[in-house]
Amino acid sequence: MVKQASPVAEPMQRPTICVTLSGCSVDEILADAARATAVGADLCEVRLDMLWVVEKVPEPVEKNDSDSKGRRRKPAYIPPEYIPQAFDSIDLSAALDAFKGGIDLPVVLTCRPERQGGHFPGTEEERISVLRTAIDSGVSWVDLEADIDSKIRTELLQIAKGNTKVISSAHFSDEPDSSSEILNDIDDMADSGDIIKVCYNTSGRSSGLKLFEAAWSLRESEQKAAIMGMGVGGDWTRIHGPLLNQELVYSTMETGSHLSSQGRINALDLLIAWEMLHYE
Repeated sequence: MVKQASPVAEPMQRPTICVTLSGCSVDEILADAARATAVGADLCEVRLDMLWVVEKVPEPVEKNDSDSKGRRRKPAYIPPEYIPQAFDSIDLSAALDAFKGGIDLPVVLTCRPERQGGHFPGTEEERISVLRTAIDSGVSWVDLEADIDSKIRTELLQIAKGNTKVISSAHFSDEPDSSSEILNDIDDMADSGDIIKVCYNTSGRSSGLKLFEAAWSLRESEQKAAIMGMGVGGDWTRIHGPLLNQELVYSTMETGSHLSSQGRINALDLLIAWEMLHYE
């Protein structure tokens, strides 16, 4: 009797890894882009809004107690403060030329407003002018928030059409009530970009599971999406991106234990996790 061979499972498709570059100056962003390229990122996000702030790193707060093994605890992580700068303090055209010449990977240009968790200190009119200039530069991708005034957003989409692909994004400050709410949000945004990116506040297993369930429901859909959280449990959909068939997974070149509490993950750690989980 001939023994039939067991069917071979198709390998999971690796999501596109997008590294959000750190830094508040052109030189800092270019240096981080080089690191992202070296570890194997597919795409990098340049946060243009960060050019209009100066980072003020606080002094670390020492912990006087020790852990159960008598080791002194590490200083508590305190996020940096970002000091806004005048709109005319940045030569945007020169910065875009530097990014075009100094970054080898395809680039997503983003100018995140404060209402969506970003740091752009200017007016919405000034921010829209930044996005227009970004698209006109011929960049591969641009991030357009779903809540931009509909008339203006339509205009930006027309400028981008055929040249620059669009990530339609929404960042919610609240936790999702259910996975159905996440799916409804994505459905509402379905025709607003080439990839739909939604990000929610997360505080642990419950909210992380809602993100996972929503991504699982979409894994065989034609909808290209990136679902993630900012907070504990927010990295679940990033770590399991190949299993969930996520189109795009955001990561960082930053390191430190604070990343997991923010729902973020280092790009190299992400690749190691995928290898350990046999996702690649």
